[in-house]
Amino acid sequence: MDLSNRGISRRSFFKVGVAGLTAVTVLPHCAEAAGAGKSKKDAGKGKKQAGKAAKKIPIGLQLYSVREQCAKDLPAVLAAVAKMGYAGVEYAGYYGRDAKELRKLMDDNGLVCCGTHTALSTLLGDNLKATVEFNKILGNKYLIVPSMPKERTVSKESWLETAKLFNELAEKVKADGMLVGYHAHGGDFKKIGDETPWDIFFGATHKEVVMQLDVGNCLEGGGDPYAVLRKFPGRATTIHLKEAGGPKTAVIGEGEVKWDEVFALCEKGGTEWYIVEHERGGPDPLGDVRRCLENLRKMGK
Repeated sequence: MDLSNRGISRRSFFKVGVAGLTAVTVLPHCAEAAGAGKSKKDAGKGKKQAGKAAKKIPIGLQLYSVREQCAKDLPAVLAAVAKMGYAGVEYAGYYGRDAKELRKLMDDNGLVCCGTHTALSTLLGDNLKATVEFNKILGNKYLIVPSMPKERTVSKESWLETAKLFNELAEKVKADGMLVGYHAHGGDFKKIGDETPWDIFFGATHKEVVMQLDVGNCLEGGGDPYAVLRKFPGRATTIHLKEAGGPKTAVIGEGEVKWDEVFALCEKGGTEWYIVEHERGGPDPLGDVRRCLENLRKMGK
C-alpha cells in the first residue's frame, strides 16, 4: 500500500482500524516419490517434484485495493473476493467492525486473514495487548506496519533505532505465535549516503521481522526487488504482488515486472503468502483484482 498522494489520508484511514480495537474480546481461540521398480535417480527426481509441488503459495488480497467498495458493503466485497478464488484477505482498516464480526464474515466465505496493516502506535505500550487479542480473533499472525512516523525515517540513526524497536516487538509477540513486519514504499529505496533505508532497516532486524516487500513500490521507487529478495533470503514471509510500468490500466502480468524471477525467489525463500495489491485506479477495482488473480493463475500460481 502506498499512502502517499491518496484521497484518503493515512491518519484518517488508520483511524478506522484503531477504533476497531476498542471492541476486542479475547477468544480461546508427500506422496511417495518412487515406486518399487524405480531407480534411485528416479526416486530422487520424484522427491524433488513433490517438494516443489508442496511449495504452492496461497494468494490473498490487500483490501486497500477495493477500499471504497469495502466502506460501502464489506460483506458483499468479501463474498466477491472469495468467489474469485482468493484464499485470504489482508486488512488496512476494519470499516467500523469488531474482530468477531470480521472473523464471522471471513468464515462464512471460506477466507482466512493473511495479515493486518496496523499503525506502529497500535504495537506500542498498552495498545500491543489489545492488538494481539484482536488479531487472535481474526486468526492472523502477521502484524505489518504499513508506514513509519517521519521522525523514525530521517537518518540512518533513526532507522537503526526503529530496527531495534522492531526486534523488541518481535520478541514480545513471539509467545503468541505472531510476527511483526514492515511494508515497502518507494521512498525506502532512496539512498541515505551509500545505503537505502530498506537495507539499513532489514540489515539490523532479526530474521523474525517480516520484510513485506511491495514489488511495484520498490521498482517505482528506483529499487531492485530481485536483488532485495536475493540479499535477504527467507525474510519475505509475505509479499505484495503489484505491477509496475506498462499501460496505465495494467494489472499483474501486463507491466514490466519479471514475475517468473519474483516467484522463483519467493518459492525458494519460504514465502508463505502472495498478497495482491492493485492501486492504479479505474472504474472497476473489483474487476481489476479479478484480472490480477486470473493472470496469476495463467502463470501457474
